[in-house]
Amino acid sequence: MSNIRLIIEERGALIGNFLVGRILPFRQKRMVGPFIFIDHMGPVQLHQRAYFDVLPHPHIGLSTLTFLFEGSIMHRDSLGNEIEIKPGAVNWMTAGRGIVHSERTPDYLRDSALMLHGLQIWVALPKQFENMAPEFYHISKEKIPAWNKDGLELKLIAGEALGRQSSVPVYSKLYMIEIKSSTTQLVDLGHHLYGESGLYILEGSIESEGNVFGPKQLLVAKESTLCSFTIHANSTIYIFGGEPFPEERYIDWNFVSSDKQVIKEAKQKWKAQKFDKIPGDDQEFVPYPSIKY
Repeated sequence: MSNIRLIIEERGALIGNFLVGRILPFRQKRMVGPFIFIDHMGPVQLHQRAYFDVLPHPHIGLSTLTFLFEGSIMHRDSLGNEIEIKPGAVNWMTAGRGIVHSERTPDYLRDSALMLHGLQIWVALPKQFENMAPEFYHISKEKIPAWNKDGLELKLIAGEALGRQSSVPVYSKLYMIEIKSSTTQLVDLGHHLYGESGLYILEGSIESEGNVFGPKQLLVAKESTLCSFTIHANSTIYIFGGEPFPEERYIDWNFVSSDKQVIKEAKQKWKAQKFDKIPGDDQEFVPYPSIKY
């Protein structure tokens, strides 16, 4: 019997003038462990009329994880942080009771062609941390655990698994693992995983019980402890998941909470522009959408 519970294909979603591949949430699977939102950005070549410019916008009740494969994004937030994220590093921003941030192509790169490719991820917070003070951490590429084993190149981008712990300061039991392989071989991680688990194929393919799966597919496991598959040569995959929460999470635009009233209050606060502003990037903002699809 197959251990694959659900196959989710990327769906196109527009963020401003930028088209992404939406992976989570999905109507049949809103979350995988604490992971509640995943977008695949690019690969796309930016140019003078279409830079990556996500205007100031708010979040509550979650942490964001930005992980680039190519390109560069300038992060600014209402805590006063201003930092450029490059491939291999992690931007980890915990919104808690509320934060505002923007993501833009750095000014010094706006006169040149630029590739942009990466993942934008939201991780819901445990109920006891939903109203915490906002935080921001930038973890350099060199501080992300990376190692080779049996011909596989592995990284523990966030969380705890495989006998290692990432330096990304998470608030729940979770893992996000990168696996690259130049050869075709069996991968058996089941006894290292826990909670719910999903496998996203960025490039190449994997095989499970005679079925081959390719890029832009998310495979959700029935049981994480039975995670075993064949990875094909020249493939890159991401395995993520962790312990699910006992309470349901609600999502409305950029707001996540276990309490619908908290989301309603955050929505009204943003409409009234009562969130803190971003120093140096306070002239524009994304309005709360009047029409949601």
